[in-house]
Amino acid sequence: MAEAEPQEENCENSIETMEKCNKDLETLLEEMERITVRAAWMTYGIVTIHTNPDLASSMKHLEDAFLRCKEQVGRKWQEVLKESKGEEE
Repeated sequence: MAEAEPQEENCENSIETMEKCNKDLETLLEEMERITVRAAWMTYGIVTIHTNPDLASSMKHLEDAFLRCKEQVGRKWQEVLKESKGEEE
């Protein structure tokens, strides 16, 4: 009877280990699915840009406009900070 207890404990440990492995594998599978979807969208984007050169130039124009806007907002923000410091003094 004394041997039955360690065997049951071993069995329980094995089951717990297998359940943990299954959970880890499910997590890894979900992550791989997310990566696969991201890679598919990147591929779609690349194919779209290569088949439509106007899209690439439009994206570049949009990026340039965004950077100009970001720069202006940054300057305005610096002005607001300077004004608020001047009012505090």
